[in-house]
Amino acid sequence: MRIIRISTDNEVSVHDFPEGTLQAQNQWLRELIGPRCEIYEHVLPKRLYTEFGVPNGIMREKGGFVSMLVDEDGISHGLEPNLVGSYLYGTDEHGQPIVGNMLLIGERLADGGIEFCGISDRRFELLYPQMEEITRKAREAYGNQDHSCS
Repeated sequence: MRIIRISTDNEVSVHDFPEGTLQAQNQWLRELIGPRCEIYEHVLPKRLYTEFGVPNGIMREKGGFVSMLVDEDGISHGLEPNLVGSYLYGTDEHGQPIVGNMLLIGERLADGGIEFCGISDRRFELLYPQMEEITRKAREAYGNQDHSCS
């Protein structure tokens, strides 16, 4: 099962969800988000559910529900805004940007509650082309322009 990473440069990449212990998985996720990420924040980006057809709620299907992970301390780390993440999150409505690289990740119901996992194949096949398109549009619109928050 795979996850989607979208960088501050509007580049989309795909990664296999890691095997191993919860600790090893969390370390890998933090490293994928960014080299300074010590704590990731779990975000439910509004437009992912309202505009991209992802169901808004945990499903029985492993990885059918998708959420976002970002660097909890990204603003204090001085990270660049993530235009796609900010759009998905609705920053234009409330003013709180998503900064740094972001991950779109699956969730599943487990004995101890909700756990992260890869995105289901069915959901991935629908979502990945949409994320490629939105990142392409962001690159075309903003290119290498400075898009800092200051």
